[in-house]
This record gives sequence, C-alpha cells and structure tokens, in this order.
Amino acid sequence: MKKSEKYADYTYALLRIAAGFMFSFHGAQIIFGVFSQFQPPIGSQLWIGGIIELIGGLAVMLGFWTRLAAFLCSGMMAVAYFQFHWKFQHGSLLLPALNQGELAVLYCFVFLFISCRGGVKWSVDK
Repeated sequence: MKKSEKYADYTYALLRIAAGFMFSFHGAQIIFGVFSQFQPPIGSQLWIGGIIELIGGLAVMLGFWTRLAAFLCSGMMAVAYFQFHWKFQHGSLLLPALNQGELAVLYCFVFLFISCRGGVKWSVDK
C-alpha cells in the first residue's frame, strides 16, 4: 500500500466539500445577488439553475443524498456547457478554452465522479 492511499478518502471528501461549497456560493450569487448586481427573473432558466446550484451544492458539500445531488449538478453543468458556452457552433468554438466553458466541463465531470463515489467520509449519508 502506498503511503498516499491511506489519505484517499480524506482528500476525496475535501474535493466533495470544496466543489459543493463553491457551487452553492455561485447559486447564492444568482438567487440572492450575493456580491453581484445580477439577479435573473424568478422562474427563468437561469433562476432554476441557481436554485440547483445552491441546494445541490449544499447537498454535495454536506454529503446529503450525495449521489442524486451530484448527478443533478453534473447534468445541469452539461446543459450549461452545451447551451451557454458551446452553443452548438462549429469549428474552434467547440473547445472549452475558447468558449469560456472550462469550469462548466470541469464541474460536470467532478460532479459525475462524486455521483459515482457517493459521500464516503464526513457526510450526512454515512
């Protein structure tokens, strides 16, 4: 057993907590206008996305219904990438570095990983 393997569950828990916190903070920015001047109309697609970010991010961070919450967050970020970043354009705009979609793609796969792994350590699910 490698020395670092004994810390794998702890570092994964830190990843889950950090990703959930950052995601929920972004949702709070959208819904409540925290450190932001922009607030979308209630019931709009952006507002619903903000609700998913706020509640889903908190659930992932706390490890509450982790798999379901992370799967929902992953899907939302896939939609965000395709609809708001790539916009189904041809050519170089497919690349996340050029359409400013790096975070959407990264969050999508981080949350997909979390949905497969679950809460593990430091979670309400345990």
